[in-house]
Amino acid sequence: MKRCAKPEWLKVRLGGGPNYLRLQKIMQDAKLHTVCDEALCPNKGRCWENNHATFMILGDKCTRGCAFCNVTPARTGTYDKDEPSRIAEAVKTLKLAEVVVTSVTRDDLEDGGAAIWAETVGRIRGVAPDAMIEVLVPDFGGSEKALRKVLDTRPNVFGHNIETVPSLYSRIRNKADYGRSLEILRKSRESGLITKTAIMVGMGETPEQVLAVIRDVLDAGCHIFYVGQYLQPTKKHLPVSRYVEPAEFDLYRNRGMEMGFKVVVAAPFARSSYHSEEQAEFVKRQVPMKGLY
Repeated sequence: MKRCAKPEWLKVRLGGGPNYLRLQKIMQDAKLHTVCDEALCPNKGRCWENNHATFMILGDKCTRGCAFCNVTPARTGTYDKDEPSRIAEAVKTLKLAEVVVTSVTRDDLEDGGAAIWAETVGRIRGVAPDAMIEVLVPDFGGSEKALRKVLDTRPNVFGHNIETVPSLYSRIRNKADYGRSLEILRKSRESGLITKTAIMVGMGETPEQVLAVIRDVLDAGCHIFYVGQYLQPTKKHLPVSRYVEPAEFDLYRNRGMEMGFKVVVAAPFARSSYHSEEQAEFVKRQVPMKGLY
């Protein structure tokens, strides 16, 4: 496939300010992983300078190896029982009022890592009881018992990414299932949680297919929807099929809000872990935060 030329509006601001360097040192000293680093997030510079980072638990190896993801694939990975306490200590050191946690997929673990997930959220609550906690979970292989362990921690925002349109799943989402992901979103909403999902565009989908996904995830109960431009991490990954024009992102945002979402963030660099003021204000209105410090 011929590679697309990157348009002018896709420019990334590199990090390097004092807050960025402080956060970087804390993460390195605690031997913690972030999705900002592992997934080559284009927002890393902006977010880290503003004291926003997304912790990635359960190691830095993923048992899925999706065609679009930069996280290293492996049949198995490490199991660090002290990781939840180190994350809690980092949250305390950074004085975070908002904490985002995601993970690799661990099909090699009996519960998919759900117990570590539950302990991590519990440890964060122990040091920052008033913090807004957002989780972005894998599908746990479809295990409702494992999923329930995370739902029962009652995070302020429960996220699970749909990632792309159903017709592309078999080609680029190894071992994932569109219907399974929709069911996870339904169970989150049924549990009374603020529910969030995200997709990337520019992987071979059509605007009509994206709008169909928007309807599906809304019907599943999502409050919050993100859509951003797919960026090829390396030459070994799925090539970009097209760079989506800003007007198309506006279409997704406007149509999503008209349909009934509470928050829609649609922009080239939008990612599920991206700090959005619209989302922050919505969540605060639902669960008023007293302020930690």
